[in-house]
Amino acid sequence: MPVNYNGRMNLGEKIIEGERIITSGQEVIGLEKVSMGYLSGQEVLRDITLSVGRGEFHFLSGASGAGKSSLLNIMALSLRPSKGSMRLFGQETTGLAREALPPLRRRVGTVFQDYRLIDHLTIEENVGLPLKIAGEPKRQIAEKVGELLEWVGLGAYHKARPEILSGGQKQRAAIARAVITAPDILLADEPSGNLDSALRLKFMYLFQTLHKGGTTIVLATHDDTLISMFDYPVMRLKDGRLVR
Repeated sequence: MPVNYNGRMNLGEKIIEGERIITSGQEVIGLEKVSMGYLSGQEVLRDITLSVGRGEFHFLSGASGAGKSSLLNIMALSLRPSKGSMRLFGQETTGLAREALPPLRRRVGTVFQDYRLIDHLTIEENVGLPLKIAGEPKRQIAEKVGELLEWVGLGAYHKARPEILSGGQKQRAAIARAVITAPDILLADEPSGNLDSALRLKFMYLFQTLHKGGTTIVLATHDDTLISMFDYPVMRLKDGRLVR
């Protein structure tokens, strides 16, 4: 397994305090002593140092409130850390101006736990939005979106708006939007949380296909049963810290 934990640890919980998680391959995500706090004196992430290599697949595990969503949002450039630094595709991002972030963000697909579908757009417009931003022709967008919506079981909903979809259907639309560009990095926050067991495995195999094609994936879940079904390394968070 390509993940090694080194350095000083608390013998009780074996807390990793700033030690590096070493991974193989050229680094595409790197964090150095990153902390994140929303309220003064209250940190949701504490002293996180890790490195994820190109083309790797990692689970990010932890109970609700452990800091998984915050860590993924930092990786996605949706949040800036309160302390420490981050690299994306070898570029230091912590001090970048806001207008310099979109080109990096376009190389990252993100499945948000709360879906973040745009209410006034149809499902096909939501799913095709990354392609539209990338400047693809309308005909190609329509073909790709139509094929993917059929695959995720939403072919009958392409003209529908998000408000009429169930939680599981919104989840499928959010996943489709995240993967439609075959991004360099896919960050998925509890992507199977509202899916039944059959769909959960179907989407895991989709993620595996992307991974085999070279996409780097970090998938956050508290589902230990799902994790046990696949031979991928696991980064575990507890109370905002990486633990062994």
